[in-house]
Amino acid sequence: MELTATQGPTERVTTRAVDTPVALEIARSALGQRFDTVSGLRRLTGGASRETWAFDAEGTFGRSVPLILQVERPGAVNGGGTMALEAAVQRAARGAGVPVPEVLATGAKHPLGRPYLLLERLTGETIPRRVLRAPELSVARQRFAAEAGELLARVHSIAPADVHGIDAADPVEQYSGVLHRLPAAYPALELGLRWLQWHEPCPGDRVVLHGDFRLGNLLFGETGIRGVLDWELCHVGDPAEDLAWLCLKAWRFGSGSPIGGLGEREELYRSYERASGRAVDPERVHWWEVFGNIKWAVICALQAQAHREGHVRSVELLSLGRKVSEVELELLGLLS
Repeated sequence: MELTATQGPTERVTTRAVDTPVALEIARSALGQRFDTVSGLRRLTGGASRETWAFDAEGTFGRSVPLILQVERPGAVNGGGTMALEAAVQRAARGAGVPVPEVLATGAKHPLGRPYLLLERLTGETIPRRVLRAPELSVARQRFAAEAGELLARVHSIAPADVHGIDAADPVEQYSGVLHRLPAAYPALELGLRWLQWHEPCPGDRVVLHGDFRLGNLLFGETGIRGVLDWELCHVGDPAEDLAWLCLKAWRFGSGSPIGGLGEREELYRSYERASGRAVDPERVHWWEVFGNIKWAVICALQAQAHREGHVRSVELLSLGRKVSEVELELLGLLS
């Protein structure tokens, strides 16, 4: 993970907007020249660090391929790795039995002047408020905690050596460094970092982590999870970090259930233990939950700073800055 907290003048990058000719050029480079048109090009909502576009590539032979194009926003505000790394880890995850969209192409610059990923488009629901309420997803909701444990076990079965270039640095050190470079002071987050130092657990297993496994990054169908999306924060670390991230209050969306607003911790832990053969220590998960709140608060502050400094003009990014105080309150409760 590369995290930056810029304080200098905005760097202006020459880029092209996503339009029909650009979408067609990317699709043809991945699928072949017999695809000659695109239809239904539209930008999807959500995603503070990148643009996500949906469209269909139409072939002269009558074939239509539903696609997703993800494009990094200028300013590098996501704190994640490269899109080439995302492509590599998604391919490894697919091989481990994790439901992920097939990666069709990745590019560093051409033709957008920005990194991008071209993926197959899966069908399903990602919007948390619908996942929490839609009648047709009732079975998926009941299965969620157990299924999440199974899928995280599959993610964690990926050998780090199989994902070339994946980051294995200490995330606590990384995020504390960014926090200290932010222009504002956050005493509650500093207190949280001190608590982490005082209660640090012994080193454990080191596995490939999704890094952002939560509602909003999971695609739901009527019977369960159809896709694990958005691998931009993938890295190597403690398995409890992924489990704890799913437990954050920020991903419950008003529900009282701790696992994404849909399930209980015990169900998640038992499922993960059965699938992975690895015991879950609740105190270790709690330590990583404290860190997860600090991490989320730093990301929110960093996103808001990107707007204020003009890297990306976005009310969405600015509004994320308001969430820092909510996370600080939750953090103080976890420390008490």
